[in-house]
Amino acid sequence: MDQVMFIQTGTGTDVHGQNITKASIRAVKNAIHSNSMPGIRLSLPNQSLDEMKIHVKLALPTDDKLDEEEVKQAIPYGQVTLEKTQGGMLTSSRIFLEDKEDKNDMMYIVNAAVEVGY
Repeated sequence: MDQVMFIQTGTGTDVHGQNITKASIRAVKNAIHSNSMPGIRLSLPNQSLDEMKIHVKLALPTDDKLDEEEVKQAIPYGQVTLEKTQGGMLTSSRIFLEDKEDKNDMMYIVNAAVEVGY
C-alpha cells in the first residue's frame, strides 16, 4: 500500500463456542460498520473501489483454526491482505453452555486495525 488514507479499529468477541474466526469477523465488522467514506472513490486510482487496498491486522489470543479467507470476506470492496499478531484476550465467561457448542468456558476477544488506502 503506497498511501494509507485512514485506519479503523474494532473489537470482536465470541462468548460461546471458542471460534476465533467468528470473533475476528466481529472485530473487522466493528471497525468498518460505523464509517461512511463518500469521497473515497474520487481518491482512488481510476476512481475504482477495486483499486482500494485494505490491510487487516488482527491481534489474536490464538490463531488455531482461523479461517483467513472467511475473515477477508467481511470486507466488501478492494484488495484485502491480512496480518496476524499475538494479542487479544482469553477470559472466562464463567458459564459452560453445551447447546452453544462450548468446549470450555473461555471467551475469545480479538482486536482489529483496518488500514484503507491505495
